Amino acid sequence: MTRAEGERREMFTVTPGMRRLCASVLGMEAIVVGLFTPVAINTQGVPPTVAVTVGIGLAVLCVLAAGMLKRPFAYILGSVIQVLAIAAGFLVPTMFFLGAVFAALWITAIFVARRVEGVTSR
Repeated sequence: MTRAEGERREMFTVTPGMRRLCASVLGMEAIVVGLFTPVAINTQGVPPTVAVTVGIGLAVLCVLAAGMLKRPFAYILGSVIQVLAIAAGFLVPTMFFLGAVFAALWITAIFVARRVEGVTSR
């Protein structure tokens, strides 16, 4: 294995702490985006079918991604979910802020867990 392959493999290493933190972020985000549905319908006048599709769809994606965090591709899915949560702000403007908060938590969970576990493994 070349050094570049080793670095690439190291970049995609999933650690137990990273899984726990990211699963916590996705779990809390599932609740928030699930509650997006009634807010979108009642305060923003979004059609119920659109609100349910976006809100419940994102919540289900969060739960599915949280369950697959042992695999590196789930972190890509989690990142896509963060972008979709921010994009939900076009339906409910508050989601721009909440999506950005969860995106920041997502990024922090990945980097902090890797840094902490890197220090403790030495």
